[in-house]
Amino acid sequence: MNIQEYFGRISFNQPHEDADLQTLTAILEHHIQTIPFENLSMHCGEAIELDLQATYDKIVRKKRGGWCLETNHLLFWALQELGYDVCMLGANSYEPAKKGYTAEINHLLLKVVIKGDPYIVDAGFGGSYQMWQPLMLISGKDQPQGPGIFRFTEDNGTWYLEKVKRKHYIAEHSHNASPDSPEMENIRKIHRFTLEPRHIDDFKELNAYLQVSPDNILQKKSICSLQTTSGVLALVGWTFTEMKYNYTEDMDLVNITTLTDEEVEKTLKDKFNIVLENKLVPVNVRGLPPNLVDKIQL
Repeated sequence: MNIQEYFGRISFNQPHEDADLQTLTAILEHHIQTIPFENLSMHCGEAIELDLQATYDKIVRKKRGGWCLETNHLLFWALQELGYDVCMLGANSYEPAKKGYTAEINHLLLKVVIKGDPYIVDAGFGGSYQMWQPLMLISGKDQPQGPGIFRFTEDNGTWYLEKVKRKHYIAEHSHNASPDSPEMENIRKIHRFTLEPRHIDDFKELNAYLQVSPDNILQKKSICSLQTTSGVLALVGWTFTEMKYNYTEDMDLVNITTLTDEEVEKTLKDKFNIVLENKLVPVNVRGLPPNLVDKIQL
């Protein structure tokens, strides 16, 4: 494991002598624009190990992506190597269908302290709720970024993250697309967490459960998403979505295409730079709105 090899993977070649906010921001941006959020291993017969060496080999050397337990673990290692004061945290994701947070912790994120100021760093949420820059851990402050306005609120030691969304314009030539309903709320809850430090071993049970439980979204949908300089790409089953942020004032442009099996493989290579060793079996359990980038918690 070599930090320069990781930098090569994320195309990062800037000065990094100081463990400062500017370097942290640049690393996060490069990371999320080159390493996809994806759960394809579980849909092509590969076991996902919570082992740092295995994660490094998969993401850095085999040029794959991963879910939060992998990609944020890798980022945690890299930031430690660079001298950052970083720790892991556990979060409970918000489930829109149930209008509540998960009972158990199901997400790994990072807290980084720079000159006494805490920031939340997360490279493993995916989709349109992926932060583009570190977020100051401060309650009630609007923090605008490319994807939208993020905001933390704190209540008795529990922190809540939400995002103010923009409206969506669905391109006319999209297949099987329907516009968002006019009553759609523009504030989306993302997750809640405490500042209790976690260790990667704390997530081993979750990692095993997510790979066998038929009820979780990662089993029901094969997912691959990647941030771009202007928006986000997502492949869910056979549905490929391209979103461009702020296409017009307070409006994101959404283009949705339904692919064939052959096009899925080509899209993974062309759009996400992923070549799988084993055959992918795309999965997309129906019953959810077509605008998957926005509606599904990736």
